[in-house]
Formats: sequence, C-alpha cells, structure tokens
Amino acid sequence: MAENKTLKITLVKSPIGAIPKQRATVEAMGLRKLNKTVELPDNASTRGQIQRVRHLVKVEEA
Repeated sequence: MAENKTLKITLVKSPIGAIPKQRATVEAMGLRKLNKTVELPDNASTRGQIQRVRHLVKVEEA
C-alpha cells in the first residue's frame, strides 16, 4: 500500500504585488496570511500550483 505523501507549503512573500492569477492560486491553496503553512497532497495539480507561485512560497516534504 502506497503511503500518502504530503507537502508543507508556507507563504513567505506577500501576494499583494503579484498578478491576479497568482493571487488566486495562493488563495486556492488555502494560504490566507503570511508565514502560515498548509499541508497538501503531493500530486500533479499541487505541483503545478507551486510552480506558478514558487517565488511566494517555501515547500518542504512532510
């Protein structure tokens, strides 16, 4: 049985100056405030979201 891998994603830079699509992506990931962390499953869609806002977030394996 495969274990469920997750990623810890932390918002480290404010999305205020970012383009609206990036701001929406950060919001969709559940990141509302600076330095808050969410755990999301390690799959293709999450990796795509991270790729889009990689300059705003820090990612760790959980």
